[in-house]
Amino acid sequence: MNKHQKIINDPVHGFMPIYNELVLAVINHPVFQRLRRIKQLGLSDLVYPGALHTRFHHALGAMHLMRLALDTLRNKGHEITEEEYEGALLAILLHDIGHSPFSHALEHSILDNIAHEKVSLLLMKYLNTIFDKKLNVAIQIFSNQYPKKFLHQLVSSQVDMDRLDYLQRDSFFTGVVEGNVGGDRIISMLEVRNDEIVWEEKAIYSIESFLNARRLMYWQVYLHKTTVATEQMLIQAIRRAKFLVQNGENLQSMPALAYFLDKKRGIEDFEKSIQVQGTDSVFEHFISLDDYDVLGSIKLWAKSTDKVLSQISNGLLQRNLFKTSLENEKHSAEFIQQKLQNVQKAGGFSAEEANFFVVHGVLSNAAYQAGSQKIKLLRKNGEITDIAEAADLPNIKAMSKIVKKYFLCYPKLV
Repeated sequence: MNKHQKIINDPVHGFMPIYNELVLAVINHPVFQRLRRIKQLGLSDLVYPGALHTRFHHALGAMHLMRLALDTLRNKGHEITEEEYEGALLAILLHDIGHSPFSHALEHSILDNIAHEKVSLLLMKYLNTIFDKKLNVAIQIFSNQYPKKFLHQLVSSQVDMDRLDYLQRDSFFTGVVEGNVGGDRIISMLEVRNDEIVWEEKAIYSIESFLNARRLMYWQVYLHKTTVATEQMLIQAIRRAKFLVQNGENLQSMPALAYFLDKKRGIEDFEKSIQVQGTDSVFEHFISLDDYDVLGSIKLWAKSTDKVLSQISNGLLQRNLFKTSLENEKHSAEFIQQKLQNVQKAGGFSAEEANFFVVHGVLSNAAYQAGSQKIKLLRKNGEITDIAEAADLPNIKAMSKIVKKYFLCYPKLV
């Protein structure tokens, strides 16, 4: 065995070898190791008890699939230099490094309305300084600035290594078998034409199965009505904690989280704090912040003298969750108002306080976004077509439609 080779035994992909010295060094860096403490599916384990896997698992799995994809393309005669190979591995390895605790649930609640992809890019640039600019190519691939555009498509597109891993992994750990896809088979039919990823024509049904699996996983797992309820409760707990702290309340919280409660911390604050690091900076607090800080704070808040915060926190800890109504049409203003009044009456809350218990919004999902980057098939005659135009695949056209559902979450007793 090469002195730099490591083999990780993964329950989804089996043995995953890692040969690259730089990749191993990045994996071992504390900024990446933080992903061990951030669950992949947030609070979905309250619905599917096995869903305890982490962003760390997913990042390694996605990198393994990237290696298979790059090897497949090399074997088909496409030139991928060692620098590009390493850059693509690092780009997919670090694509989720900017996630907040509980992944998407608190993506816009900790840092002020900042998508995790922006934070990932900033953290990649930070690691680039640590590793003597050796991540330049990875950053260019991740941000779609590298001349070979197909490498970015392997990181982020409608059939990328990220999605191939998370569908297989989330299906495995939740036990929702409908989400399982044949990732190895799909990867084996990769091709490149005109600097774009295309798929051999025989991949058509595997990709249809992939898109259908993604659609089912969204409604059965990612947008499951109980998951929606738990995530909204978590968001409202953070929102209430911020309200209390910013109005002078001396609220006990874990230090890493407490830093983000007293005022808004935006992308500019984060970027500046990387450049001028210190122990009391946005950057330093963020890279130490994980699920355990949030859970620890919720346990403290369960004993808070504030009835709103303590009730929501206790609900999360004891799985006394909000009820969720999912409808194809918006809930009427009268229905929402009735729920607000019921909360006020049942709990003795003010109108302002009741708003933390009655939450509404919209969920949307389209398995195939035909208007954006298309999935292209390479016909046997050399013609390249959009998969949605395949005459015998009406299902894919149907899956291009954006499905919206309107949710209303509120305490079960009201």
